[in-house]
Amino acid sequence: MLRPGFIWALLLVAAGAGGVYLADRLVLAPGREHQRQIAERDAQIRALTERNQALEAAVRLLRHTERRARLVVLDQARGPEGHVRTRVRFTEIDPQGDIVGEPRELTLEGDEVYVDALVIKFEDNFVTAGDALKGKALLLFRRIFTDRRRPAEGDVLDREGQIPQSYAAERAPTAFERELWARFWELANDPEEARRRGIRALHGEAVSTRLGKDRAYAITLRSTGELTIQPTR
Repeated sequence: MLRPGFIWALLLVAAGAGGVYLADRLVLAPGREHQRQIAERDAQIRALTERNQALEAAVRLLRHTERRARLVVLDQARGPEGHVRTRVRFTEIDPQGDIVGEPRELTLEGDEVYVDALVIKFEDNFVTAGDALKGKALLLFRRIFTDRRRPAEGDVLDREGQIPQSYAAERAPTAFERELWARFWELANDPEEARRRGIRALHGEAVSTRLGKDRAYAITLRSTGELTIQPTR
């Protein structure tokens, strides 16, 4: 037969256990759930912040532009036949703005100038990743002409099939780049082979503007391959 004292002890233990259980369910458990939710939210915020930073970096790389040439109007006047003649200085520059090669001084018939180029554009995923070989488009300035001259009669700037002088001056060209320029038109007509090399497009591209007297113009190339010409003064 159980003694009354023992029974009371059991009741006290049971009451204590029940109290602990109730305290855990009513006080401690909600606190633990709250802490778990906070930790989960913080992890989500960190993940979203990292993703946002990665996206911002990718967008910056896609929008990155480099000045690749400067066109300065040295003189502009009408010739004996009444047509405008424009004397310009064309200078290739590197991404830091330093002169590459020898500037070219040219006299052009007319004031509406076209700068014709060959462009190699890589797939966007290489650009956003900042790939060492394919992280930005490549450019060769082919010739310059005006609306009063046929393109074939334009002044030659860089020779097709060779590494552009701006890249050759910056660093030693890779075998990959040499092959691209040597096989430019072959790859331009073989999209599957170009894609195997991570290339989105190869083609000619010309930018044009009407030149103003005593003005200077910058020719820029975006990482994705878009070419622009804009006045700088």
